[in-house]
Amino acid sequence: MFAVTVDCPDPLSLANFYREFLGGELRSSNPDFVVLTTDGSVRLDFQRVDNHRPPEWPDSGAPRRLHLDFVVGDLEQVAQLLVGLGATRASHQPGSGRFLVMLDPAGHPLCLSTECN
Repeated sequence: MFAVTVDCPDPLSLANFYREFLGGELRSSNPDFVVLTTDGSVRLDFQRVDNHRPPEWPDSGAPRRLHLDFVVGDLEQVAQLLVGLGATRASHQPGSGRFLVMLDPAGHPLCLSTECN
């Protein structure tokens, strides 16, 4: 695998959100498709989709196509950083403190955890 492509209504805006969170460099010659690369091993592509319907968490009205998981040192500190960048904390939190579900600015769920398992 060399990339994960995320459908969204505004590729540049969402790519900037993840760049602020993960670091890296944006590459794009097209406003409909933006690439974020980090440290040479992670690549996220952001692709414009007309009439994008964000997934619903945890309901299935708009099916989830994927979610991203991130290992972090401090759940609350990173959650506050993400909120400052435009994310929201999901109202449904099934992790019992083991992980935290956030929604990126386009509504995609992303999970923060302090463990890899």
